[in-house]
Amino acid sequence: MTAAASHTPVMVAEVLSALAPRPGGEYVDATFGAGGYARAILTAAPCRVLAIDRDPDALARGRHMLHEWGDRLRLIAGRFGEMERLLAEAGRRSVDGIAFDLGMASTQVDEAARGFSFRTDGPLDMRMDPSAGATAADLVNTLPEAELAAIIREFGEERAARRIARAVVAARRSAPIRRTLELASLVRSVVPAAPGSVDPATRTFQALRIRVNDELGELDRGLVAAERLLAPGGRLVVVAYHSLEDRRVKGFLRARSGTAPAPSRHRPASSSPGGPAPSFRLLRRGTFKPTAAEVAANPRARSARMRAAERTEAPAWPLPDVAKPRRRAA
Repeated sequence: MTAAASHTPVMVAEVLSALAPRPGGEYVDATFGAGGYARAILTAAPCRVLAIDRDPDALARGRHMLHEWGDRLRLIAGRFGEMERLLAEAGRRSVDGIAFDLGMASTQVDEAARGFSFRTDGPLDMRMDPSAGATAADLVNTLPEAELAAIIREFGEERAARRIARAVVAARRSAPIRRTLELASLVRSVVPAAPGSVDPATRTFQALRIRVNDELGELDRGLVAAERLLAPGGRLVVVAYHSLEDRRVKGFLRARSGTAPAPSRHRPASSSPGGPAPSFRLLRRGTFKPTAAEVAANPRARSARMRAAERTEAPAWPLPDVAKPRRRAA
């Protein structure tokens, strides 16, 4: 069985219900990965799917699906934050639905050579596109202690960030930290495991992965691109796995749907009463969560939270000043 065939997509029933694929529609699987959502959408209706991924391994694994689905499936190499440009190059100016499954694909975690896992030994890489940008090892071995601590604290929500950064800087004076298990062991020596808690290395690895791949900046750009690409009545569906992602999605959809809480007198409103009309209608206030049965069958689904909204007739909001992807050399 191939890695793609053994992959179980998370909350696929809920994603399909919210996306509501229809005959003749065109949909974007913005995070192709192992192809779980793309396959489900294509099975649900006689429609077309444009599948985006920046990981060349994911696209290579997915090529067998082209034999099954023919011209109903198109694989596109690139970042979903550049979705508007990628779809324009594919001759598409609007689509009927866009689905995001954020975070890592299980196939990436399972391959030690990619450097995402703190449980198996591999090079400390963590790049979703192995040909682009700095690796996690580059960051760990070159960044000043204060910057490293800020990354671990901000992107890992790790209380012991300063201790971990101090230990990393001390260790790299003797020799560079190049392997995943080296870093994981170092973090565990600084942050002992508490009974019943996650592995102490979890938050540090998450932080480095988010920073290496600019995941939060990419998400911001992807949401703006989705707003500009969705036709009226089109659906946006986002599955997130940690609070940093979900807060961004929540904030974007609340603002664009006009359901953000009224600002206090200490925090001015983001737009005036005469500002942009709501560009989305929430399908539910709050999140959709996986069923207990799904969590039992697929533990990866445990932390998943899904948000969904429908595009209105209103124009897309003016483009914000969203930072471009980092182009840091390795």
